[in-house]
Amino acid sequence: MVITERKIGNATVLDLEGPLKLGAPVVSLRDRVQVLLGAGAKNLAFNLSGIPDVDSSGIGALLHAYTLIQEAGGKCKFFAAPKRVLQVLKMVRLDKVFDLSEDEASSLAGF
Repeated sequence: MVITERKIGNATVLDLEGPLKLGAPVVSLRDRVQVLLGAGAKNLAFNLSGIPDVDSSGIGALLHAYTLIQEAGGKCKFFAAPKRVLQVLKMVRLDKVFDLSEDEASSLAGF
């Protein structure tokens, strides 16, 4: 998985590319979130458009990121989830927990 970081206003956008599955992708995402929070980032938005597939470990990594950011007093948003990823999030009812937007502009407006 490739994670590209961008700063837009007071938010950090993480563009995720590649399958979010058990192993290195999950570890990379968790590590990146912890580093950003340690550096003082509070508002993180995750661009999910580049994720073709996600498994239960990937869902766990997104939930872990969400929880860490909330506990740090920050805001966490997700946007542009492909249909397959969105279906999985709905299946496990995380669409009711996560702040999901269709596009980047809508997501960043809430920061």
